[in-house]
Amino acid sequence: MIDVRPFDELGGADHGWLKARHHFSFAEYHDPRKMSWGALRVWNDDEIAPNTGFPPHPHADMEIVTYVRKGAITHKDSLGNEGRTEAGDVQVMSAGSGIRHAEYNLEPETTTLFQIWIQPTAKGGQPGWGAKPFPKGDRSGRFITLASGFADDTDALPIRTDARVLGATLKQGESTDYDAPAGRHLYLVPASGAVEINGVRVNARDGAAITGEPGLTIKALEDSELVLVDAA
Repeated sequence: MIDVRPFDELGGADHGWLKARHHFSFAEYHDPRKMSWGALRVWNDDEIAPNTGFPPHPHADMEIVTYVRKGAITHKDSLGNEGRTEAGDVQVMSAGSGIRHAEYNLEPETTTLFQIWIQPTAKGGQPGWGAKPFPKGDRSGRFITLASGFADDTDALPIRTDARVLGATLKQGESTDYDAPAGRHLYLVPASGAVEINGVRVNARDGAAITGEPGLTIKALEDSELVLVDAA
């Protein structure tokens, strides 16, 4: 099954400084049909105006992955971590037993990003944060793992959940394959471009909820940048 969720039909909110689209129920947007996809709980498509951001606020018992598409985001948290994550880079925060953090766009341009929340395999634990650059050239024509709960994914940022977050860039006409064991929940969003997944078209910023497919062949109809979550 490949369930395409068009960008224009997503829930959303416009706070002036923040324009957000929600692939799943979030904040004041509630859709009982879109509460989660396996362990994937939140996928927000955010546009953050220059010199604005999220003031300090708490999280607990969630793995939060931020994929920056344009601009940069600056992170500060109650553990003393601070960092600036640019387009093409990824940051992760394991909220664990509890953490407060702030996220600011201190750039002169709008920052766009995906924020992805995945439920952890166990509650509690020491909170943590990390960031890493992932050059787009390294993922040209193939998926690479950006964040992972599997020990074998040594080059990925660690998260405490039975899931992977992957990225790929495809030139128009290129194809790549992805296979997942039966029972997994896959969710793919083109950050840009348009693709066909097993012949089903998915446009930029649409979501594709996928399960029960024996394998995926993803063909780029345009130059495309892809983000994929593979979760239990």
